[in-house]
Amino acid sequence: MENLQALKQRFGIIGNDIHLNRALEKAVRVAPTDISVLVTGESGVGKENIPKIIHSLSHRKHAKYIAVNCGAIPEGTIDSELFGHEKGAFTGATQDRKGYFEVADGGTIFLDEVGELPLTTQVRLLRVLENGEFIKVGSSKVLKTNVRIVAATNVNMQSAIEKEKFREDLYYRLSTVEIHLPALRERNEDIHLLFRKFASDFAQKYRMPSIRLDENAVNVLLNYRFPGNIRQLKNLAEQISVIEENRTVSASKLQQYLPNNNGNLPAIVGGKKENDFSTERDIMYKILFDMRNDINDLKKLTLDLMKTGNVEEVQEEHHQLIEKIYRNQETQNTNVEVLNIPQETSAEKDYDFIETIEEDESLSLQDKEIEMIKKSLEKNNNKRKLAAKELGISERTLYRKIKQYDL
Repeated sequence: MENLQALKQRFGIIGNDIHLNRALEKAVRVAPTDISVLVTGESGVGKENIPKIIHSLSHRKHAKYIAVNCGAIPEGTIDSELFGHEKGAFTGATQDRKGYFEVADGGTIFLDEVGELPLTTQVRLLRVLENGEFIKVGSSKVLKTNVRIVAATNVNMQSAIEKEKFREDLYYRLSTVEIHLPALRERNEDIHLLFRKFASDFAQKYRMPSIRLDENAVNVLLNYRFPGNIRQLKNLAEQISVIEENRTVSASKLQQYLPNNNGNLPAIVGGKKENDFSTERDIMYKILFDMRNDINDLKKLTLDLMKTGNVEEVQEEHHQLIEKIYRNQETQNTNVEVLNIPQETSAEKDYDFIETIEEDESLSLQDKEIEMIKKSLEKNNNKRKLAAKELGISERTLYRKIKQYDL
């Protein structure tokens, strides 16, 4: 445990959370080996510290350590950045250039946000991991490198693999050992400790007394979810240190600096709204099918009423069906109109009457769509934005359909 505390002091890591300690212990254990490591965790939890620890405690510590933010390099140039290029390989390549894997030969490369790598680059990276070979952009010569790769990501890798955005074989190559860093909200006992450390650092930096939180403010701090994790907490401490004249901060004052996240409810992840045509068509189909089912149910009720003429009997026999159709009204108050059909009407004529209704009714999806668009436009005084919202489609799609059907 003493070695772990010394490690924390050396790299400026604060906290005694059991999950944090476990992550650091795993980093210390794998450091002397050449095993590939994948560091996972939310953005802002301090994933960049793990590869530094691994490199400094490995036999490669005297060689180069290069950190690469994969998400910040454009897709068109990332191969050149990682593997280098030959002169004339593409427009602007006026001379040969060494890539990071060639420069870091014998050392360690930290690939931050590795989940953002393009699929073509993932194939090249897989080859480096398997046998240390790579080819420069615009070259046919195979080069060798001896680097250790430590990667990090805040992406759900299993989900990315299912969506075919990340290669499964590369994932298993990178994650020989996976080290997960907990989110700040999972380290409740460390939150105030970290805040005090940041407040002390900023007090020295700006040459002013350190800020303190009263008891109620501490409770507010501990109950906040911190979606931005340690990075957000550090920014919060800096803001208050610079702005507040009173060096003792109350709960009400602290809450002014905390973003309102709707009562800190969990956010919907990956809930991107899709307004493509296929989605709108599926919604329209569902509405039309529901309408057709309701019409068929009404036909059945009407036919039974014509045969028996007894409203109470029909209500008792089909109470579930009536409740389904008139779900917003109480079954007892449901008024069903009885059609006055002459008693001498034969069963054959009754049947013909029902058939006539069915033949006159248009079941064309296009006709129903046009009808619904017209009704919605009339209801909303021809305001396309309101009509589109009511129909559950985008305004652009509604405009396209208006032009298509010449409405």
